[in-house]
Amino acid sequence: MKLYTKPGACSTAVHIDLAWTGETYELEVLGAEAMKAPAFRALNPAGSVPVLVDGDFVLTQNAAIVGYIADRFPQAGLAGDGSARQRAEATRWLSFVNSDLHPAFKPLFGPGNYIEDPAQHDAVKAAARKRVRALFETADRQLQGHEWLAGFRSFADPYLYVTVRWAGRVGVDLSGLDALAAFQARMDADAGVQRALQAEGLA
Repeated sequence: MKLYTKPGACSTAVHIDLAWTGETYELEVLGAEAMKAPAFRALNPAGSVPVLVDGDFVLTQNAAIVGYIADRFPQAGLAGDGSARQRAEATRWLSFVNSDLHPAFKPLFGPGNYIEDPAQHDAVKAAARKRVRALFETADRQLQGHEWLAGFRSFADPYLYVTVRWAGRVGVDLSGLDALAAFQARMDADAGVQRALQAEGLA
């Protein structure tokens, strides 16, 4: 099994999931130019990460990949205890991060994709920061009384963690979100998280 990742991208969440399985895997860390190369485009014509290759099976899209990893290595408990209810709860919060929180960052990373006038970019970013903050408030409420987003450690947690790291880079105010801060501290202290970050040059 081989994962293609870019340092600090959403693919880092998949990398952490793999580290949490305790299984052996290959890793290829890509830069922007390598993601445009024909060899990589043959795997994923969109030129984006993550890409997971397992034998002759090539899989793209973060949510699909982490679900596949959870099913391939059920002993890791990435989708809960094997019950339909816990898998649904883990998937609910994975979907929250993947469908709500992650897209809310896009105007911060590329305001020009939303409005052409550069004079308006700061306003677009300011609005995006408010939206992202509100979504983190939802995560903070969910984490109150819980160590993990789904109530148990799951494939939703690395994805949330990656977005928290993004928040620090783009000036999203997370002050007062104490449960979220405690979650980040737990992830920072996790050995599997640190292995993944070190392998991507992020530690």
